[in-house]
Amino acid sequence: MKNKLPFFLLVAMLASATDATADRAVFAGGCFWCMEADFEKLEGVTAVVSGFTGGTATNPTYSGNHEGHYEAIEITYDPEKLSFTELLDYYWHSIDPFDATGQFCDKGPSYLSAIFVANEKEKELAEISRKKVVAQFPDKKVITPILKAATFYPIQGSESYHQDYYKNYAIRYRYYRWNCGRDQRLQAIWGDTGHSVK
Repeated sequence: MKNKLPFFLLVAMLASATDATADRAVFAGGCFWCMEADFEKLEGVTAVVSGFTGGTATNPTYSGNHEGHYEAIEITYDPEKLSFTELLDYYWHSIDPFDATGQFCDKGPSYLSAIFVANEKEKELAEISRKKVVAQFPDKKVITPILKAATFYPIQGSESYHQDYYKNYAIRYRYYRWNCGRDQRLQAIWGDTGHSVK
């Protein structure tokens, strides 16, 4: 009888092979429903997960304690199809980089924008991209910080309905997004390069 790999071992090996060609990026840009919807459109993005990061509380929850954390998304992408620099450019055009109180209609510390970097290369690229935005808007103050990556806590359990909210509750999502003024503000800042809902 020929030797065959156990099924679970084969699955683990395939998962490892996939992870080897995948990178991750973590961005905060206000409501994670909207950020998830915007980034899942990109070719080369294989997954976008909503959650929290940047704070000290362990296992933060949406309805409970997430003090100090940002609402954020973790993006898994194929670097052979999409670069970190391209993700950064897309990110800036998805946020209001001048709002020190939150994003759009959502105000408070957890809705602030931020770029989380995992290493020096990402930090360097993020700083270059930020300088371009600063240069583009010399009369405004860009407040979006570049922060060291911290533990990312996906929304899960009884609150997992926040994942893919824009797909599963499309009418509610579009109503919220329009009334929050996100797309109107992106248009005002970025013109046709702002990433509004289509």
